Amino acid sequence: MEYKEIDCGVEELLETLARRLSEEDVTRIKDAYLFAKEAHKEQRRKSGEPYIMHPLAVARIVANELGLGANPIIAAFLHDVAEDTQYTIDDIKQRYGDDVAFLVNVVTKKKKKQYESSKQIDNYKQMLASLHYDIRALLIKLADRLHNMRTLSSMRPDKQMKIAGETDYFYAPLAHRLGLYHIKRELENLSFRYRCPREYAQLEDAIADEQMEKVTALRTFMSKIEQMLEENDIMLARTELQCRGPYSTWKKMHASGCDFNHVEGKYYIRIIYPYGHDYSEKDMSLKIYSLLTDRFKEKPGSVANFIDSPKENGYQSFHVKLLTDAGTWEEIHISSERMVRKSQFGCLSERNDGNIVNWIEKFKLLLQDIASHGKEMEYMEGVTSSFYNDDIMVFTPQGKGVILPKDASALDFAFEIHSKLGEHAQFARINGILSSVKTILHRGDCVEIGTNENVVPSADWLEHVSTYKAKSHLHSILNKQKQLQYKRCSTCHPLPGDEVIGFRSEDGSITLHRRDCKSAIRLASQKGDDIVAVNFEEDIDFLYPAKISITAIDRYHLLSDIIDCITNRLHLSLNHIITESIDQIVTCTMVFSIHSSAELQKVIADISTIDGVDEVKQHVDVE
Repeated sequence: MEYKEIDCGVEELLETLARRLSEEDVTRIKDAYLFAKEAHKEQRRKSGEPYIMHPLAVARIVANELGLGANPIIAAFLHDVAEDTQYTIDDIKQRYGDDVAFLVNVVTKKKKKQYESSKQIDNYKQMLASLHYDIRALLIKLADRLHNMRTLSSMRPDKQMKIAGETDYFYAPLAHRLGLYHIKRELENLSFRYRCPREYAQLEDAIADEQMEKVTALRTFMSKIEQMLEENDIMLARTELQCRGPYSTWKKMHASGCDFNHVEGKYYIRIIYPYGHDYSEKDMSLKIYSLLTDRFKEKPGSVANFIDSPKENGYQSFHVKLLTDAGTWEEIHISSERMVRKSQFGCLSERNDGNIVNWIEKFKLLLQDIASHGKEMEYMEGVTSSFYNDDIMVFTPQGKGVILPKDASALDFAFEIHSKLGEHAQFARINGILSSVKTILHRGDCVEIGTNENVVPSADWLEHVSTYKAKSHLHSILNKQKQLQYKRCSTCHPLPGDEVIGFRSEDGSITLHRRDCKSAIRLASQKGDDIVAVNFEEDIDFLYPAKISITAIDRYHLLSDIIDCITNRLHLSLNHIITESIDQIVTCTMVFSIHSSAELQKVIADISTIDGVDEVKQHVDVE
């Protein structure tokens, strides 16, 4: 009986496909179903149903939800045949041709005695490599994962966590990057549901309760918008209330650090107008925006124009927040029918779309770059940091748009322009304002980078970049720099030339202490066998922060003379200065970089000779 119902489901699918595919293609698809049914006839899923239900469900997603052609649908029916049955890729090639065999081969997990990284990462790499051919294999795998997530309840909790973790980390962001928002949302929510079932259920109930409370006021607001559009001859436009799911709400709560009741953006109203050739989409969107803001107050700074500056996955719309008569700010998305279709089908909606073509080409170059620097960074870190985030567009002073992941810094921008610009970046001007190169950028910022050949990257730069390109270059540069052989005590901060002693730790590393350090004295009495004799010599490649305090009698140009002594006479880099004058007595604290203890003593001696200086002494609490 169950196979009869399955056969009926296949016939319904074939009838649907017959409206857009040739008779020959439909016949090939039916043959693929029968072949897969025979190959999997002895197998059942964890739920107990015949295994062929899964390939059929994947084929439906590929055909109906992604709208792909005959060969990807055939490959969807056959995607587990080579992995789980006696048939091989060669058998598939002989029966269905090279193209279908290629697609099936990409989504077939390869069994190895030893994996390069791990079984999961090797599978990701295999799928991503298919981009060198086309994108269809990735879409079949997304369909496969979507059905597995829809039926995950039959799996053990540990398996649920594994599959949900993979989905949240790899597949949902991939769907987002391809512009397949409906698939992305469903994958995210299903993953959250199985990773954190209690939190998911609580948020689902809270969202439902709030919708019941606010739906009447929102419908009234939407009716006013529709009436206003009709009165201004914008016919056939409609409004939709789009509610964000538990995962999106949870993410916003954690990003803003607030509870459910105070999080913003749990839903938005979409205004959709027909896509016509007698007017531009931008003109119509701006006309609607103008009408809305004539009637409702606009929240300052809330406009986001994704029509002129689409997201890298091709998403377009015009966003604004308006104040309703009920006194609430509501998010409005103004979109054409074409834009809405694009938000559903993403990279598939316009096959010749420049954005997605550029994205795929960029992705290919990224994968090649990762392959050539594979030892320097984790493979998946490189992929996810560059492509699996929402993106922003910022601009050079010449008006060239640069796409970066959300929360990217001015350093990311510099490395995106050119590696040398990033390597020697000293400061940024963001919208004309002097800023640190570590400053986070926002959509629409105009960024200019100032360089200095004497500036070189430090290890902490890695904490302030998010793109693969920046991380890769920084890893490469830092790996070439000399590394200090020892750790320095965080209490006494020894310098080359000081009388020092070393203590060996359990991990084999050696920590240096000044011989008068209290920690060293304590360790010597407790772990005397771990003492190591060390010769801590000056190295021109290493600089250390030093801190001094100065007491002096106030006079004209005193501070200028002290700074001149450090920077011009001794050629040292001044990092920090605090000065205070009370009753003509000046206290001044300075932090600068030095190579050795001898250099520090030279600084102290030279400053001591300055007119009015009474005392100069070293502080060890510099870090």
